[in-house]
Amino acid sequence: MKNLLFILLLSVVLPCSVSASEAASGPRRIVSLSPSTTEILYAMGLGDRIVGVTNYCDYPEEAKRKPKIGGMSNPSLEAVVTLKPDIVVLTKDGNPKEFEELLHSLRIRTVVFFSRRVSELPGGIRQLGSALQAEEGAEKLAGKIERDLQRLEAASRRASGASRQKVLFIVWPEPLIVAGPGTAIDDAITLLGDRNIAASAASTYPKYSLEEAIRQAPDVIAIGKGSGMDMVEVSRGLISRMTSVPAVRYNKVCYLGDGLYRLGPRIVPGIEELAQCLERKSPR
Repeated sequence: MKNLLFILLLSVVLPCSVSASEAASGPRRIVSLSPSTTEILYAMGLGDRIVGVTNYCDYPEEAKRKPKIGGMSNPSLEAVVTLKPDIVVLTKDGNPKEFEELLHSLRIRTVVFFSRRVSELPGGIRQLGSALQAEEGAEKLAGKIERDLQRLEAASRRASGASRQKVLFIVWPEPLIVAGPGTAIDDAITLLGDRNIAASAASTYPKYSLEEAIRQAPDVIAIGKGSGMDMVEVSRGLISRMTSVPAVRYNKVCYLGDGLYRLGPRIVPGIEELAQCLERKSPR
């Protein structure tokens, strides 16, 4: 009750309209509710305007030092309101719609980053740039990502004569969770000319049985970075039970960073890292 009264009291004194200075230069106090949008804002040159981020916003390094407002799915309304933001940046893929509605009820401006797929990323960046009156930085970033994706796609087409490899991307080994359809990882595998064996799964990050993974016989296994975990050690038991699949037999098991987990500026380096993994041809 005390927290609720505090929030209601703050809502009375929050500005209802955009100030003249903000209208001229864009929002000065920005709260970002996802790691992806935090990275995009920094890459657009707006890092000094960010006054709050989630507990998971750890890149770039400066983001770790920003005030924290909780998680993506359960941000603290009190923490956000206390920071007196001019605008809150949410994402369609991870933040509760109800939280956006609460912010609106308190007359706090919001903008929602809508991109979920790699192809949508440049458009989403431009949308943020327009909402934050940072069109120049947004266009520079979006244009570079577009050119890099076109370069990677062109390289993939040139290599299209090679047979498509079957790829299993492991997000977590036990229980086995993999990257399925509708993910940036699935997009990256397709862009590079190979096939995600979990592309027809019923969810974006499905639980997979060991038996099904073995039956699919992936040519390449990619394992993403775990937060604070040694994924080589964590996945050792799983890989030891998959010695019959081509990826393990021919040493095509790769350990990658987290670039593909966040739809933002590091998506291209993430795709390039995956491409290096997929380039290792088996001796069959």
